[in-house]
Amino acid sequence: MGKMTVLALRAVLATLFAGSVFVEAVMVPLLAADLDGLAPEYAYLRTPLLVITVLGVVAAQVVLVSVWRLVTMVRRGTVFSHAAFRYVDVITGAFAAGTALVFAFAVVLAPGEAVAPGVVLLICGASLAVLGVALIVLVLRMLLAQAVERDVEATRMRAELSEVI
Repeated sequence: MGKMTVLALRAVLATLFAGSVFVEAVMVPLLAADLDGLAPEYAYLRTPLLVITVLGVVAAQVVLVSVWRLVTMVRRGTVFSHAAFRYVDVITGAFAAGTALVFAFAVVLAPGEAVAPGVVLLICGASLAVLGVALIVLVLRMLLAQAVERDVEATRMRAELSEVI
């Protein structure tokens, strides 16, 4: 990965992280204030919506930090090591948590007349999409495992070849 690519990716990650902190610090309190004005029959939505929002932002931040660490490993040439699995596993877990949060959002909105049933169905579809991303990351983890295995094998073969020569 070239220096410019790493720099561009880090700029995007830093911008996204700063935006997520802005959401936590400014937008969530504004959302809480807006939800104070809910009709009494929908007041039960306030706390779950705020909790789901905050936990969703935290899950996104976990992904951003883990990707940052993986980019650092790529830049140093150490990504094909067992240490990279920790970050990939954290990313997979964060996406799995995101799946649960999006589905929980649909469950919270489903009862009553707060939103149309089609909207709940769309949110369930979004939950399925987030699960798909988690599964893609899991497949990429398997590819990383194969690459690490091949790297270990190549290192062993080089050592044997050096002994022969």
